Amino acid sequence: MTLSQSRGFFRKGSAMYQGNPTAVSADQISRFIPVWDQLKKNEQELLIGSSIRQTVREGAILHEGIGECEGLFCVLSGQLRAYVLSPEGKEITIYRLLEGDMCLFSASCMFSGAALDISVAVEKGGSLLTIPSAVYKKIMNESSVLSNFTNQLMAERFSDVMWLLEQILWKSLDRRLASFLLEESRIDHTDSLTITHEKIADHLGTAREVITRMLKYLQSEKLIQLFRGRIDIKDEAGLEKLAG
Repeated sequence: MTLSQSRGFFRKGSAMYQGNPTAVSADQISRFIPVWDQLKKNEQELLIGSSIRQTVREGAILHEGIGECEGLFCVLSGQLRAYVLSPEGKEITIYRLLEGDMCLFSASCMFSGAALDISVAVEKGGSLLTIPSAVYKKIMNESSVLSNFTNQLMAERFSDVMWLLEQILWKSLDRRLASFLLEESRIDHTDSLTITHEKIADHLGTAREVITRMLKYLQSEKLIQLFRGRIDIKDEAGLEKLAG
């Protein structure tokens, strides 16, 4: 499959992408598949020839629910967010995808009985490598090595979902909020977080007003300091203790 043919797997002219898709190299795609050297040469060539690289903009929705199966998103740079929507329309983050991560849920149609109503959005703009679902599934069906790797990765993602469910059921919101702020700080390598109350509410699946009240409480405890569009962590050890 050539690059021009593979474009048929993706939305043309969509505002989610910037610029035209470009070809990928073996070095770029192999970093996402640890068993790359164990694949046959023709399988490697098929993956390289059918995959594309594109620039994605912050805020773009790449995948919306069960009805879509664009392919496997591999993050070359930037950051993605996988989340679910409640019946009331509230978002709750399942996990983040950072540089070097691969998203399987955007290609859940490859897995029998694993169709999940999960959306994927661009949290920080960057570069994305996409492997068409049909191509990956074809090779996975023929290669036990790739199949085993993929099943292991899918098991890890389901573990993330179960962990999130436990957090929602058993962990109070103040502890979840403290954990979220610490996670943000570690991802961005800073104690000064540029994020809105609305965005935090989307991540945690609650209302903005609830987050605002909870942040003010954390500020009164001298754990953080609030500014317009920014939150500074003042007592990391205190947040760690609260997060448990």
